[in-house]
Amino acid sequence: MAVKIRLTRMGAKKRPCYRIVATDSRKSRDGEYLELIGTYAPIDDSKVKINEELALKWLNQGAIPTDTVRNLLSKAGIMKKFADSKVKKDK
Repeated sequence: MAVKIRLTRMGAKKRPCYRIVATDSRKSRDGEYLELIGTYAPIDDSKVKINEELALKWLNQGAIPTDTVRNLLSKAGIMKKFADSKVKKDK
């Protein structure tokens, strides 16, 4: 099963907000997901809430983030922690 970390659209028409979820890549965009990782509201000054532990758990299990989610995780500093943890495992 190919797991991706991607956005699921929520909110009203022309007022989007998104959930950051771990899901099977073959499922539809707004379909079932495995776990809710966080939320992103681009209208409200790009408000982002991410559960760091869950994000790192899924990244360590091999989940691949989409480009937008990768940018959000980078801004939150999670991608740096993930890269650092991989370097420590290699040593």
